[in-house]
Amino acid sequence: MKRKISGFTIVELLLVLGIIALLVGVLIPSLTTVRNSAREAKQKAQFTAIEVALTAFKNDYGDYPPSDGWYYIPAPGGPLDYCGAQKLAEALLGWDLLGFHPKSAWRSDGYDGMASNGPLTYDPDKVRDINGDGIPETFDERKGPYLELAAASAFKLGDLFRPFPTGPLAPDTFVLCDVFSAKKVTMFKGTDPVTGQPITVTERAGAPILYYRANTSGKTINGIYRVIDNDAIVMTKQQADGKEHPLARSAGQYQFFYDYIRNPKIAVRPWPYRHDSYILISAGADGLYGTGDDIRNFGN
Repeated sequence: MKRKISGFTIVELLLVLGIIALLVGVLIPSLTTVRNSAREAKQKAQFTAIEVALTAFKNDYGDYPPSDGWYYIPAPGGPLDYCGAQKLAEALLGWDLLGFHPKSAWRSDGYDGMASNGPLTYDPDKVRDINGDGIPETFDERKGPYLELAAASAFKLGDLFRPFPTGPLAPDTFVLCDVFSAKKVTMFKGTDPVTGQPITVTERAGAPILYYRANTSGKTINGIYRVIDNDAIVMTKQQADGKEHPLARSAGQYQFFYDYIRNPKIAVRPWPYRHDSYILISAGADGLYGTGDDIRNFGN
């Protein structure tokens, strides 16, 4: 009597594999969409936290932080090393992440005035303990931080763009990064006292958040917002990525940027969103400024 042999035929196996492949092809895009939606929601939540912090800053000092570039050498042609994204980080966290100092001159070196030999506003070792409480007065005068470090995702430019140069930007200054953590960043934390070897820590970081403050007295779109306020940041990232960032296009006096921030509901003349406050821009999941997946605090 012959025994019946059971099993799958080649056709049946191929059919099952085909069904599995079809399901995977359907599910992966769905999972990607869900993941991207979750990150977009997280980025919007970070923007909300930043907006609350900026409101607190304005309540204390009467206006939002500046975003204009500052020339390290106070003379024509000096390098533009401290601009919008960096000033946002200083305002909400402090130049050294220990709180904002009201005497800040918004300089990349932490000085409180334009003279290169002036006191370092943020250096506690160079400020006298006048009242004898053991705490340098630089800390007594500080406010904030206005934003929790956990929500800030603050990184030094030199760490963020290593091994690429930061161009004219001061490498030892901080910026706030978005939640799309596409890059591993290694930071130096000190030296091991026994081995003498450097101690480092690695974290994931997104792209710097661009910050532009509106000039409320401006009468034109390019008088209200200035592309130059963050152009050095955008150009530095473009060079590091090796890909074009549309927001860096200089054709037609940066016409792309001004079309990007233009409010289409106002047809009489080109007019920006949020003409009386500020705008924030995240490069989104693709890490490129000016593309369709950017997260912004204006428009749709």
